[in-house]
Amino acid sequence: MTTKAELACVYSALILTDDDVAVTGEKISTILKAANVDVEPYWPGLFAKALEGVNVKDLITNIGSGVGAAPAAAAGAPAAGAAPAEAKKEEKKKEEEPEESDDDMGFGLFD
Repeated sequence: MTTKAELACVYSALILTDDDVAVTGEKISTILKAANVDVEPYWPGLFAKALEGVNVKDLITNIGSGVGAAPAAAAGAPAAGAAPAEAKKEEKKKEEEPEESDDDMGFGLFD
């Protein structure tokens, strides 16, 4: 039942977003009631809170872009003179941080 409720709330949130209507728990409940879908009363509010302040259209349209695409593009933007200084800072940080291993703590992957 949980999967059905989640899916119904996702679809109703997408319908609201497509119509440029604010996604609220009350509006999700209205769509679910019109579709004769029974869900627990907390689901619409949960989805409304999760999508609060999120631009769903941007989220959907950027789903195909890689996670590292924006940082990689931003890293190429600084002037060439700044790159060696940043590389030195990164090297210092790597040297200062001691490497931790699960083996050191007595934990292993298959323990």
